[in-house]
Amino acid sequence: MTHQHSPRFLRIAEDARKHVREVSIDDVKSRLDRNEQFLLVDVREESEFAAGHLPGAIHLGKGIIERDIEGRVPDPTTPMVLYCGGGFRSALAADNLRKMGYTHVLSMAGGIRGWRERAFPLTSK
Repeated sequence: MTHQHSPRFLRIAEDARKHVREVSIDDVKSRLDRNEQFLLVDVREESEFAAGHLPGAIHLGKGIIERDIEGRVPDPTTPMVLYCGGGFRSALAADNLRKMGYTHVLSMAGGIRGWRERAFPLTSK
């Protein structure tokens, strides 16, 4: 089921996507399979995270990530991949982290919906 986003939300999300690097779902899966070192950040709501998330992900919701990121990730060169439901909230969050000086932040295009469509593993732990 695809969520219908408002035109204004889509405009700001598309603008953010112009300023951030996006990575494909398959690329993120390959990176995880290779045990590549990066921080995987779920920016969805806490209830969404609790219902299932990518293995190894931490939760920093879109509503708090800018406030809490420096306490959780003090090194602005830390490689990070952000994801959400479909790739819009993660692009917005990645753009804000870029503005805060984080230099290696990617947004996973397609989000967890695309991950589920590929039947890649999820966890609720």
